[in-house]
Amino acid sequence: MNYRSERLTKVFEEELSRIIERELEFPGAIVTITSVQFSDKLEHANIGFSVFPSEKAEESLETLNENKFELRRTLAKKVTMKTMPQIDFKIDHGSENAAVVEKLLIDDNNK
Repeated sequence: MNYRSERLTKVFEEELSRIIERELEFPGAIVTITSVQFSDKLEHANIGFSVFPSEKAEESLETLNENKFELRRTLAKKVTMKTMPQIDFKIDHGSENAAVVEKLLIDDNNK
């Protein structure tokens, strides 16, 4: 990953987190941006996010997808780019998987 992509990744994570926190509501859930991956030409951005509790993940994905054009427009005001990439949201199950592994390790140690 080149310097520009690394910098854009960090800026997108920070700005999207702020925008989501201030402008969207997720009743009974906490949504966290976990990753941003750009296509080679910066035309698309895959945004990974985690949700607590995980039962609200699908509902949160719907909310993000319903608002992605507004999020993209707001992001364009804060980030200077020639062309703002299309945004796709994906649920990041990494924290759920880590919790399962941790539970298995604890159970194994207790035997």
